[in-house]
Amino acid sequence: MKILLVSLNYAPEQTGIGKFQGEMAVWLAARGHQVRVVAAPPYYPEWKIGQGHSAWRYKIEETKGVRIYRIPLYVSSVQTGVNRLIHLLSFAVTSFPVIVWQALWRPDAVMLTAPPLMAAPAVLLAGLLSGAQTHLHVQDFEVDAAFNLGLLNKGWLFGPATRVERAFLHAFSTVSSISPRMRDRLLAKGVPENRALLIPNWADINAFNPAQGAGAWLERLKKDPETILVLYSGNLGKKQGLEVIVDAARKLRGDPHIRFVVSGDGAGREKMVADAAGLENVIFLPVQPEREFVHMMIAADIHLLPQRAEAADLVMPSKLGNMLASGKPIVAGAKPNTQVYEAVQGCGIAVTPDNADEFVRAILVLAEDKELRAQMGEVGLRRARESWARDGILSKLETELGRGRH
Repeated sequence: MKILLVSLNYAPEQTGIGKFQGEMAVWLAARGHQVRVVAAPPYYPEWKIGQGHSAWRYKIEETKGVRIYRIPLYVSSVQTGVNRLIHLLSFAVTSFPVIVWQALWRPDAVMLTAPPLMAAPAVLLAGLLSGAQTHLHVQDFEVDAAFNLGLLNKGWLFGPATRVERAFLHAFSTVSSISPRMRDRLLAKGVPENRALLIPNWADINAFNPAQGAGAWLERLKKDPETILVLYSGNLGKKQGLEVIVDAARKLRGDPHIRFVVSGDGAGREKMVADAAGLENVIFLPVQPEREFVHMMIAADIHLLPQRAEAADLVMPSKLGNMLASGKPIVAGAKPNTQVYEAVQGCGIAVTPDNADEFVRAILVLAEDKELRAQMGEVGLRRARESWARDGILSKLETELGRGRH
């Protein structure tokens, strides 16, 4: 099968959508499929074009059996609603000729991962010209998130944006998203039941198995064996509600046994570091190489998963699966009856988003009860193995992409 994947983010990005798209393409290629990818140069989560890549030139790469067409991209380290729109629009514009050109390759399936939904016209046109099945995979509901999180002001733009979104959702052969609640949102937007699929993100169960060990992280991060490491690792952006981490650390600054570790990069890092100035119980680390990242996740005693209340069921944190696979409990900011809330039941504690006092209480409950941490970690590990295994999830996607030309 010939498969064309279109994704703003792609490997070697180590977090978020890029990580999953890279793993997906390589997995499909290893299964014997011909895979081509149209993607931007790596830039996330640093919001800076990666070394060896250009923001202004087209480039073709071959790696791990996948051909990658890198396209020019506008990237700004200053995250405003306008800059975000220009960023997404630049991908849609510069990728358009490459995507349409790939119709001559006669792919059997063309898949767009959103955001950016702006690239949908090119993908749909390529599908029409080649006769390929078109598939849209929604990682974030970018229109809802942009307005709900205040990146764009609701006004005259909201109505047209939602109508365009609905039209694109209806135009694809199939549409998928990454959690049951996000699939429900597809249905609410009018996608027919038989065309709305659940294709969740996955965890690398073997890599994050606690048996892999913590490497040298315990020696590097623990002041003494009684230190409890409370870890947040991932994008330091606006949808995460990261202020609550610094607030919680400030409230626990008098407890010598609890240490917060923040590893990652993004638009909110500079402000977060400034807010934490003077707090000796917080350490900031850059994005880690993959192997070190695995050991660091296993070294943690408690994982933090903050999330702004407005982002509930608009996004599903991609890091959750690996947290579960590491066998450590989670403190998550999630309201009842949301996907994250349900996902951490039995393997963590859900608290009110943006409420530092509740985060502190949950952290203290886990920090003071080693047996509870072990029990919740075991439940999380079992859940990861049952529901987040990569081969089962990608086999389902492979089947859907292979349903043939329309």
